[in-house]
Amino acid sequence: MKFISWNVNGIRAALQKGFLEYFNDIDADIFAIQETKCQEGQVELEIEGYYQYWNYAKKKGYSGTAVFTKKEPLTVAYGIGIEEHDQEGRVITCEFDDYYFITVYTPNSQTELKRLDYRMKWEIDFRDYLLGLNERKPVVVCGDLNVAHKEIDLKNPKNNRKNAGFTDEEREKFTEFLESGFIDTYRYFYPDAEGEYSWWSYRFNARKNNAGWRIDYFCTSKDFEDRLLDAKIHNDVMGSDHCPVELKIK
Repeated sequence: MKFISWNVNGIRAALQKGFLEYFNDIDADIFAIQETKCQEGQVELEIEGYYQYWNYAKKKGYSGTAVFTKKEPLTVAYGIGIEEHDQEGRVITCEFDDYYFITVYTPNSQTELKRLDYRMKWEIDFRDYLLGLNERKPVVVCGDLNVAHKEIDLKNPKNNRKNAGFTDEEREKFTEFLESGFIDTYRYFYPDAEGEYSWWSYRFNARKNNAGWRIDYFCTSKDFEDRLLDAKIHNDVMGSDHCPVELKIK
């Protein structure tokens, strides 16, 4: 089975930049997107062979997630059951026979770390949510987690030490998440791969110079380890400031 996750930075813009062509070519079993930036009724995608589920932010043109899946889930849930966190359309959970598939668009700590305190609360509550699911079935979670975990995961670690996405606090929370029983699947297969990024600023020719960050992930429960086949970063795919990431499982 093939899973794809992509922060499209606005689905309406992405549709003008080849999104559907990529979607059809990659032929994923489950395709998750983040930062859709649309409201209900603004985008109607008729994609044959897929069930689709959307979670919208209350704020217009902001955040939002969607999942397209060939197999119909047993259940679908939106958010994590905490009102403070569930206003921005950031999480969709699809339950299948033997695992949960979750897509997430993690809140950005923003310039001057204005939202770092909120982000820390989110990290604790979201991890608790995943651990609760994991007590019932293994978990596959994907999306833009808005953190580069290690120095190897971004081009200029020293210059970004106190910037959103590479603060000590955010990195430590990701370490705690992995230590609670999860696998960063890309690093599982490619622990020493350098220069492999999933997001580039639109400024300073960052993508042309590959001055990027790896902030888009597929993570799974450790109980899922024997089903992992490969993980990829499709950094040749344009259409957003992020590129798609992939997980293959048995």
